[in-house]
Amino acid sequence: MASMSSVLNTVSSLRLSSNNNYRNHIRFPTHSVLTPASASFTKRRFIVRAADTDTNEVESKAPDKAPTGSSFNQLLGIKGASQETNKWKIRLQLTKPVTWPPLVWGVVCGAAASGNFHWNFEDVAKSILCMIMSGPCLTGYTQTLNDWYDREIDAINEPYRPIPSGAISENEVISQIWLLLIGGLGIAGLLDVWAGHDYPILFYLALGGSLLSYIYSAPPLKLKQNGWIGNFALGASYISLPWWAGQALFGTLTPDIIVLTLLYSIAGLGIAIVNDFKSIEGDKALGLQSLPVAFGAETAKWICVGAIDITQISVAGYLLGAGKPYYALALLALIIPQVVFQFQYFLKDPVKYDVKYQASAQPFLVLGLLVTALATSH
Repeated sequence: MASMSSVLNTVSSLRLSSNNNYRNHIRFPTHSVLTPASASFTKRRFIVRAADTDTNEVESKAPDKAPTGSSFNQLLGIKGASQETNKWKIRLQLTKPVTWPPLVWGVVCGAAASGNFHWNFEDVAKSILCMIMSGPCLTGYTQTLNDWYDREIDAINEPYRPIPSGAISENEVISQIWLLLIGGLGIAGLLDVWAGHDYPILFYLALGGSLLSYIYSAPPLKLKQNGWIGNFALGASYISLPWWAGQALFGTLTPDIIVLTLLYSIAGLGIAIVNDFKSIEGDKALGLQSLPVAFGAETAKWICVGAIDITQISVAGYLLGAGKPYYALALLALIIPQVVFQFQYFLKDPVKYDVKYQASAQPFLVLGLLVTALATSH
């Protein structure tokens, strides 16, 4: 009996030590997640869990290994991605191609709003080059930069992502950031020359957007630490900036369009909040005041849908007041399915259904952007 008591005391001591180490690991993440201490911790926790028979034991919310995923999700840079060793696929994953379409669509809206786009080879080539600048280059730069500065949060929430897992080196990430930034700025300058601009407006828009991306992710400002400012900056980057680029490329960027698109960016703020729910634990651990952290998930999800819906209703009112009732009615019709999907998916569980909600509702939002662009072009 004394021998059995000694064994039980030893197992209990190991489990207590393991749990203490786990809590310390979560509260105080380090820059390197592949240290020998981490490897030792993982091994020790495995031994304890193998001996554990208590089914009520609290499990980690952030697994050390990636759940089984698909290679398609990996290439798009979204949840459910498989782990990859091919460096070029990892580089593509860091740029999150799934985030490019809104920027590409923004260029389309800006070109439509200019009233000067024509379906000829030159204008199509210009627009495609502008889309490459806005999507793969500058959005890719923004996403890679954001992942770099989020590596400590990802070490908590998703330690199997490319940077915290060590699948790609520090030098490779930094070189990718610079190459995408220089490539985007270079294309912007080329488009200014091609369009015959006396003032390099596209270059300055690209430079301003790149600076905004930097201060959004990087200290000391790190706008994303504040849920309101950070999400509005993100919304403006996805809606206003590509629209301005498309309109400036083919026409003139006017003050009323600047105000209208900045108003529309409040809807972008709402869209950005959708992505904050999955990072609540990591944001809390590192003191980031995202809206779900600041107000709680229940309040934040209503702020989110309110920002999206009220903004679009306000834009519809603006179009009605501008003497364009048919465009206003079309925009209102596109808001209805968005509200339906909000109740069907997002308001039920913003973490579980975030991807389903965005895939279902956002096509109607971006179509509303095009309706607004066409309305302003006439």
